[in-house]
Amino acid sequence: MNTMKYAQQIIEELQRSISQLDHQEAERMAELLLQSNKVFVAGAGRSGLMGRAFAMRLMHVGKEAYVVGETVTPGIEPGDVLVLGSGSGETKGLISMAEKAKGVGAEVIAVTIAPDSTVGRLASYVVKLPGSTKDQAGGGYSTIQPMASLFEQTMLVFYDAVILRMMEKTGQTTKQMFGKHANLE
Repeated sequence: MNTMKYAQQIIEELQRSISQLDHQEAERMAELLLQSNKVFVAGAGRSGLMGRAFAMRLMHVGKEAYVVGETVTPGIEPGDVLVLGSGSGETKGLISMAEKAKGVGAEVIAVTIAPDSTVGRLASYVVKLPGSTKDQAGGGYSTIQPMASLFEQTMLVFYDAVILRMMEKTGQTTKQMFGKHANLE
């Protein structure tokens, strides 16, 4: 199979995956983020990279957003939200973050394949995304892609859709958001 046929098959997998998302889970997440004070985002590996992209767009939409572990990240407090992206929901460092956030009275949103995982059970809200975990043992979803690629791609599209919903609810435009884009480069 050539590269473009692979790309087409990836798009088809992504369309199937997106069609399985739960509208109510997405709506609840957008509402919770809009009502929050600060938003913290974390994930490991490629899931963490998708989270970083999400944190950037949250800042563009006007939320005070931070990536956990950065030197300028403040402490989490009641009224804040921690968004954890984890396919398996069993990443030790993310479990620890969820426990700490809950301990101070913050809300935790888990974006995961496995709602019944440790992170899923600790979360205040769970968004279930289809896909396979990196060992492709969990999720019950077939993909030609390696490891958790489909989950990570679905996560990025889902995060962007949440941003669009937040923009709609707050009456923001792309032009307004661009005014918050980095301009020191």
